Amino acid sequence: MSLLLRRRRQPTINIVPLVDVLTVLLFFFLVTMQFKQVSSLNITVPKIETAGKNEIKEQIVIALSPEGERYLNDRRLGLDAFKSAIELAGELTPDLPVLLIADEDVPLKHVTAVMDICRANQLNKIRLQSR
Repeated sequence: MSLLLRRRRQPTINIVPLVDVLTVLLFFFLVTMQFKQVSSLNITVPKIETAGKNEIKEQIVIALSPEGERYLNDRRLGLDAFKSAIELAGELTPDLPVLLIADEDVPLKHVTAVMDICRANQLNKIRLQSR
């Protein structure tokens, strides 16, 4: 038996590696999280297999419901109000991108009518939303 008594060190928990791992996990989940766009319209957009990513920040969003109603940036507009709003947007910022969201059941005549109104007012960059 040893006559010298050894003092044991107090047990400690090293928190620094734990914080590092939690920070990496939090960063990973934030980067991979997908945010769903909330809209008041109940539109089912058609699926396109070869669709690319939309990376344009400033744009006009036009939605067409299955009944043929027009929505400009989530506001329902009649035909005359819609034409005047698009005309004003074309005068203020020509070549502003237009995102056209149409339900898959919308007749093609409604989609082409909106595209014609946009093109007549210098808004030629028109994209269609898909899933």
